[in-house]
Amino acid sequence: MNSEKKHKKKSKMERGLTNRHVQVMAIAGTIGTGLFLGAGRSISLTGPSIVLVYMITGGFMYLMMRAIGEMLYQDPEQHTFINFITRYLGKGWGYFSVWSYWLSVVFIGMAEITAIAHYVQFWFPSWPSW
Repeated sequence: MNSEKKHKKKSKMERGLTNRHVQVMAIAGTIGTGLFLGAGRSISLTGPSIVLVYMITGGFMYLMMRAIGEMLYQDPEQHTFINFITRYLGKGWGYFSVWSYWLSVVFIGMAEITAIAHYVQFWFPSWPSW
């Protein structure tokens, strides 16, 4: 009986992540193999000016994510940005956003797999990259 109580105490989930942990996980989630391959190719074709474009785009995305965070703070019952779109713009826009987001995730996944295949082909040229 006593061991059951200890087991129940140990299995209780706690929020132990600090702000720093969450930020590092967010950075790790955004930096993928496709980013390195795509950025390297873009810089070799256009020069260092593309870094300025990446910085401007990153700043815009940062402001957009801050705005979504503020909306979530004001209305915590909405769980995703799709919920916000559906609530404030209508069901049609929400439906369109869901499918657009799903397609973008699928295409990003395909791009990541292609980038991984390029890196594997570079390191192991005898392996087929089908």
